Amino acid sequence: MNRQQGAALLLVLWLVVLLTALVGAFALTARMEALQGRVGNRGAMTQEIARAGMEYALVRVADRNPETHWRPDGRAHAWSFDGHDVQVRIIDETGKVDLNQADLPLLSRLLQALGQPPGDSDALAAAIVDWRDADNLSQPVGGAEDDDYAAAGRDYGAKDAPFETIAEVEQVLGMTPELYARLAPFLTLYSGRSQPDAAYAQGPVLVAMGVDAAAWLAQRNAGGINPQLVGTGSGTYSIESRARLADGREASLWTVVRAGASPVPGSAYTLLRWEEGAAPP
Repeated sequence: MNRQQGAALLLVLWLVVLLTALVGAFALTARMEALQGRVGNRGAMTQEIARAGMEYALVRVADRNPETHWRPDGRAHAWSFDGHDVQVRIIDETGKVDLNQADLPLLSRLLQALGQPPGDSDALAAAIVDWRDADNLSQPVGGAEDDDYAAAGRDYGAKDAPFETIAEVEQVLGMTPELYARLAPFLTLYSGRSQPDAAYAQGPVLVAMGVDAAAWLAQRNAGGINPQLVGTGSGTYSIESRARLADGREASLWTVVRAGASPVPGSAYTLLRWEEGAAPP
């Protein structure tokens, strides 16, 4: 009898230990899920605040009041949303170099403005033109057609068609990841112009255009260069919005948007590009 009672007591103790472990594990799991939910909620909120910055920029760039209007020339604007800090930059796409429209000299000068030697810049600019043109003839200063890609061990040749994305230029023979990271912010597919609009261009693009960038930017930032109306631009913009909560959490958003009628009902703009949380492109 005593042995049976002892065995029963031992079994009860083991059950108590097991139940305690199960309750503890459940409590820990519940706590972790609550923390994860809180982190996810804060992250989603920060991202939505960054999106609010993007949409607010569209409102301000369309504002015809010179006192409250934002010109799409790349300068940073500070904004507060519900007590949280947001920094927004908006750039008109006509201030960039159009990959499908720019000629070889402009592309080469842009590469030189970013630190590439003239000879290398000419060759790479020629390869960019060869990628998009319809023929299989290399440019006089170099370039790259199908045979050149094959000789370099690439299993593809020149596309011989227009660029469809900015990232596509990474496939051009001679392009490197480091150079692409420096070049991409100054490229567009949406301006339709052979020459950028200096009213909205950034430093390297101005240099490529043969403009004294330092003097031009100083004059523009001082309000000495006034586009027509209040500089609303073409209606197609790159927008960078960075949100920061009071607890230090941050979120970033990069978009290219076309203001105006949208195929999406109720939307005042069309999204052409959208990227969250990582440097463009």
